[in-house]
Amino acid sequence: MSALGRWSLGIGIVLVVVAVVLAAVFNLFGGAALVGIVGLVGVVMGLYDAAYQALARRDLRRRGERAQQRRDSR
Repeated sequence: MSALGRWSLGIGIVLVVVAVVLAAVFNLFGGAALVGIVGLVGVVMGLYDAAYQALARRDLRRRGERAQQRRDSR
C-alpha cells in the first residue's frame, strides 16, 4: 500500500469516527453528514489503493512464474 493510500485510509477512518461523534453526542447532523462523506471518500481511496497494489503484486508474481516455466522448458 502506498503512503498516500495509508494516509487516506487513516484520515478517512478518523473522519468517520468524528462524524459519528458529532451526530451522536452533539446532534450536529448536517456537519456530521459532510464530515462523514469526506471520511468515506478517504476510506474508499485507501481501499482502492490497497486493491490496486495487491493486484499489481499478483500480476508481477504471475509473470515471474511464466518466465520461470519458459526457462525451465528450454
